[in-house]
Amino acid sequence: MPTPHIRTALLALALVAASATATVSHAAPEPVGAATTVAAAPAAAAGLDDPAKKDIAMQLVSSAENSSLDWKAQYGYIEDIGDGRGYTAGIIGFCSGTGDMLDLVELYTDRAPGNPLARYLPALREVDGTDSHEGLDPGFTAAWKQAAQDSAFKTAQNDERDRVYFNPAVNRAKQDGLSTLGQFIYYDAIVMHGDGGDSTSFGSIRERALANASTPAQGGDETRYLNAYLDARVWAMKQEEAHEDTSRVDTAQRVFLDEGNLNLDPPLDWKVYGDSFHIG
Repeated sequence: MPTPHIRTALLALALVAASATATVSHAAPEPVGAATTVAAAPAAAAGLDDPAKKDIAMQLVSSAENSSLDWKAQYGYIEDIGDGRGYTAGIIGFCSGTGDMLDLVELYTDRAPGNPLARYLPALREVDGTDSHEGLDPGFTAAWKQAAQDSAFKTAQNDERDRVYFNPAVNRAKQDGLSTLGQFIYYDAIVMHGDGGDSTSFGSIRERALANASTPAQGGDETRYLNAYLDARVWAMKQEEAHEDTSRVDTAQRVFLDEGNLNLDPPLDWKVYGDSFHIG
C-alpha cells in the first residue's frame, strides 16, 4: 500500500491528468478528411535561356536580320550588306570583317576537316578587320551555302552564337536583375554591336544607360532602366549609316516594354523596317 506521501503525489498527478484531458476535450476537433492548405510559391518566370523563350528570341532577331521568322532557314544566308563588315552570314550575322566568322570556320574545320570552307581560312585571316572580299570571291558564298547543308556546320553556328553572343548577354542581364525582355534587349544589342571596346559596343551602351538609370540589381526600376538602355542603343545605332533605321527598337522592343510585357510572353506583335510580324 502506498505511504501517505506517495498517495499525495499520486493524487496530484491524477488532478494534472484530468485537467489536461478537459483541455483537450474542449479543443475544436479537426474535421475528418479536411485538407491542409499550403500556399503554393509563385512559379518563377522563364528566362531567355528557356528553350521556348530562346526560340522567340531567335525569331525576333531573324525578323530584323533576315525579314523572316524562320531563323532555322538562315544557316546558308550570306551577303555583303554594305555596313563595312564584309560578308554577313548565318543565323546571327557572322561577319568576315569582325572575327566571329573566322572563329566559326576554324571551329567547323576542327570538327570537320576538309569541309567546303576550310580552304578559305587563310583569306578570312587576311580580311579580318576590313570589308575586303580578297581571296573570298568568287567561290566563298557558294561554299558557305554548301556547308550549310552539313549538320556539323549548323551545330557550329549554334555553339558560336551561344558562346559569343547569347550566353554573355543573358548572364550579364541576369547579374543586372533583368527580366526575360531585358535579357533579350541585351542579346539583340550584342548581336548588332558586338562586345568590343568602342563607343557603340554592347558594354559602352550599357555604361551610357547606367549614367541615367540604375539596374534592378542596384535597386533601380527595371522599366526606367530599360528605357534608358534603349535610348542609348538608339544613339549607338545612329552613329552608323547602315544601322540608322532604329525600328527594331522603336516598333519592336519598345512596344513590348510599353506594354509591360517583361516576361516576353506571346502574343507578340511588332514591326521592323516597315514589315509586320506576329508570334501567337
